Amino acid sequence: MHQAALNVWDRAACGRVHDASLRLLAGTGVDMKHERARELCTAAGASLDGRRVRIPAELVEQALAAAPRSWMLRPRGGDTAPLELTDGRTYFGSGPDCLYVSDPTTGERRRARAADVTRAAAVAELLPNIDFVMSMGLPEDVPNESVDVAQFAAMLRGTRKPIVVSSPFGGESLKTMRAMAAACGEAESIACLTMSSPPLMLDDVACDKTIACAELQVPLVLATSVSAGSQGPASLAACVSIANAELLASLVLHQLARPGAPFVFGVGTGVMNMRSCVDVYNAPGVFLANQAHLDLARSYGLPSWSYAGHSDSKLLDEQWSLELGISAILGALSRATLLHDVGYLESGLQGALEGLVLGDEVAGYARALLEPVPVDDEALALAEIEAAGPGGNHLGTKMTRTHHRRFWQPSLIDQNTYDRWLAHDGRTLLERVRARLAELLAAEPAFTLDAAAGAELDALASQAVAR
Repeated sequence: MHQAALNVWDRAACGRVHDASLRLLAGTGVDMKHERARELCTAAGASLDGRRVRIPAELVEQALAAAPRSWMLRPRGGDTAPLELTDGRTYFGSGPDCLYVSDPTTGERRRARAADVTRAAAVAELLPNIDFVMSMGLPEDVPNESVDVAQFAAMLRGTRKPIVVSSPFGGESLKTMRAMAAACGEAESIACLTMSSPPLMLDDVACDKTIACAELQVPLVLATSVSAGSQGPASLAACVSIANAELLASLVLHQLARPGAPFVFGVGTGVMNMRSCVDVYNAPGVFLANQAHLDLARSYGLPSWSYAGHSDSKLLDEQWSLELGISAILGALSRATLLHDVGYLESGLQGALEGLVLGDEVAGYARALLEPVPVDDEALALAEIEAAGPGGNHLGTKMTRTHHRRFWQPSLIDQNTYDRWLAHDGRTLLERVRARLAELLAAEPAFTLDAAAGAELDALASQAVAR
């Protein structure tokens, strides 16, 4: 297949890093802060020293062999096709749990609320290149102890697209959320994100969600966040080796809980800016390390999780649009299965609906970039070239009439001459993005949750709050 793609490591390099991760797992081990997780691992042959679990290579190889290479993540109705979680397919989605949002009416940076979560989901429902939905906000106006269930209910009211949940709690609330998704039309419409605690730790919440996801057959997205120079050495290869060891430890636990349960291999290596002490999203080293780790995921044949469509800027300014474009294109070329955080600002602290709108446009551009470029007889079109001859043109040919609409056309990015741009409206990109967002917010909702489903949703959420 002749397609554009990025890669950093070849198979030999991936093998060497895999061996380094196996050495860390068998020698240094992983701190598992969850009693049942430790019991599952030791019963299968791992050794235990306090909370530190040392995992032999055989358990890793068994887990890699057991994990499925493909899984369907379904919508709850609408026109969205199911997402096939498999290496070689790429989907774009929003991100979770921003403390702040950029208010779409006033532009104010303020704390997120539950209504913002529903509004972001409703906008994503209308954007054709946003394939899955995350909360985009950690609402301050709901009880902390049930914030994950409240977020999920808010998303279910705004979209029918598949949802990736991110909960600060263990597996119990995941059971409730799966029941809520079933009440809204499809239990198999959710996946769950959890993260390791670098270096070389899986905390109680991560272990509990890992086990619950396996038992419920909810796809688990296990992501890492090793930062070069702080949680790991100032070496990208070393950081990826640590992150990979955390991922493989979680995979072992996951497959011990239920062999064949769906697992998504999530990357995330940071490069802290030592001047600002911020783990930025858009440094070159971050893209390099994540791509190298995705090469490793591809060598395992597992579906993967990475980043796209985000910015470290605090405002919707030139830096925002530049970084959003860079990250979306590099994310697409990485060929990761699920690309999240479209619409993020401020290194993940702030969400902006304008970012979702522009991200949808750039995701469409990126999809066109991922199209295969065949070199068969039809594509080479030698007969047409010979018929037109030297100095000829192809404006009226059958091939042009048949194929020219396949080339990507923008809806927000302007490609006119100066005079035509000025005569049309003379607006900047940000002005066009905001006008498009205003149209989406003013439009009739793409769907409304029916009364029976809404009542069941409320009952399940209330029961979760009571617990």
